[in-house]
Amino acid sequence: MASCNYFLFGCFMALFFSSIHVSLATRQLLQTTIPTLPKPTLPPPLPSIPTLPQPQVPKIPTQPSLPKPGTLPPFPSFPTIPTTIPKVNLPPFPTIPTIPTLPSGIPSIPFFSPPPATTSP
Repeated sequence: MASCNYFLFGCFMALFFSSIHVSLATRQLLQTTIPTLPKPTLPPPLPSIPTLPQPQVPKIPTQPSLPKPGTLPPFPSFPTIPTTIPKVNLPPFPTIPTIPTLPSGIPSIPFFSPPPATTSP
């Protein structure tokens, strides 16, 4: 029951604030004037950077050129592949044991004879 009251109150407030006159009045009340701020003063200028003397840098030595070989060594040769393949002796395959066969006929179930009657009809 309390949630119904809150729902109705929320609907009433939404209807109340949906009026354009109320919205404009609320905005006018919430709008504040801009305060006047004092003008900031500029900081003193930074001191100038003194010029530094330029040191004497030695020249970069040149890279010596490497001697170029006249002839290249020969390429290595591929090893020879044998033409005949040796015979491999493998052990024989294992044998799978046979599954015993089930009898195809259904055996008869022996029944006991009924007990003798104690009274005669």
